[in-house]
Amino acid sequence: MFKIADISDNEIRDIAYQCSFMKRQAKKIDSALFLSTMCIAAIQGSPSYNDLAGRFHIQYQKSASRQAFWKRVNESCEVFFQKIPERLIINKLQSHDIEAIRKLSNYKRVLIQDSTIIKLPLRLYPYYSGVSNKTKAVCNARVQGVYDILSGRFISFSIDPYSKNDQKASCELEILPGDLILRDRGYFNNEEIKRQISAGASFICRHRFKSVYLDPKLKKIIDLKALLTKHGSIDMEVCLNNDNHTKVRLVATPVSPAIAEQRRIKAKKEMRGHNPSKEYLYLLSWTIFITNMPASEANFKQLISIYSLRWKIEIIFKIMKSHLNFSKIHNVSLCQLKVLLTARFIMIILCFHFIYNPYDLAVKKIYKRTLSLMKVISLLAKSPELVTQLLKCTVIHNLNNEQMRLILVKYCSYDKRKRMNINDLMIESLLS
Repeated sequence: MFKIADISDNEIRDIAYQCSFMKRQAKKIDSALFLSTMCIAAIQGSPSYNDLAGRFHIQYQKSASRQAFWKRVNESCEVFFQKIPERLIINKLQSHDIEAIRKLSNYKRVLIQDSTIIKLPLRLYPYYSGVSNKTKAVCNARVQGVYDILSGRFISFSIDPYSKNDQKASCELEILPGDLILRDRGYFNNEEIKRQISAGASFICRHRFKSVYLDPKLKKIIDLKALLTKHGSIDMEVCLNNDNHTKVRLVATPVSPAIAEQRRIKAKKEMRGHNPSKEYLYLLSWTIFITNMPASEANFKQLISIYSLRWKIEIIFKIMKSHLNFSKIHNVSLCQLKVLLTARFIMIILCFHFIYNPYDLAVKKIYKRTLSLMKVISLLAKSPELVTQLLKCTVIHNLNNEQMRLILVKYCSYDKRKRMNINDLMIESLLS
């Protein structure tokens, strides 16, 4: 049987009873079997109820009709599925196997928040919105993720309406003293920056065009374009244009002409026929950050190195879309959509936290190689039976299965090369 990591079948059944997903002992479709069937099927696409019934019969030699599965995908099923990733995250955050990594940094958590957009069936437009004109409408949802780079685990994950942008989502993140928060310019908001500083956290955020900075003494607006033209690079204290005039550090350095040109080409494409302003195109010749980290703690090169850790969650979102079929949704109902996407997120947690992380450490120790997250997830998505085998080894804390390790080393490890991979970059940035 497919094992949901360190949650026992009895615990799963208890959760099912608490959510009213199960009201009496199941005759055919047990809650643990239903959960594992849905999770495995979800990573291979959008299964129909007939597909689920067929997989269930083949996997467990128990016959159940597609109507039986249809009846079980209801509101109580949504709640039941949502409780599983909550339990998985809580269980893993209580472990102490990441202390060695945490010693590399003064921060308790390094949180990376990012989002991606997935296309949904048009029938779900009233719930998730999207974009529309007189002739056409497209339904989209925004997937928000918060990932702790030190523990290698998701802190939160949500599927929100398209109209809930990054700035609206940013204020919902629980910030703790000692956190370091890395966000893109889409999350730039004066009040949110003030909240992070008040909570005792550090942050690095990309400059957002048309953001206003004030001189700390005169409280006059700084002409950023003129300042960069005159000095080339800057590293100075400025104030945000809010009621409290929150003090932050503004850091900027020029990029190469080739990179600047690439940015301008990308900007013009994203404008979709509209012409970006001359000032906006001019400022693309610089990489600009705002932060509250002092210069003694991180110079510009170190800021770049730390901020580049955002690649990790960007890779995760790319994997979700490319290998876990996150963006492939057929014409399902709202209830079925929530169950399906939650099942995929459960698989993300299982694959990342309970397979990739422990096996990556084992492979490093034994073979001096590093596993590629993208290659591991790609292999698991195409071979769901391998998920079951690897999870069984992880659950009983037995990573000595040489056959499993050799499969991962042969098909999922980085090639031996001089260029650093994402894991090397992470370690280097934390050590610098």
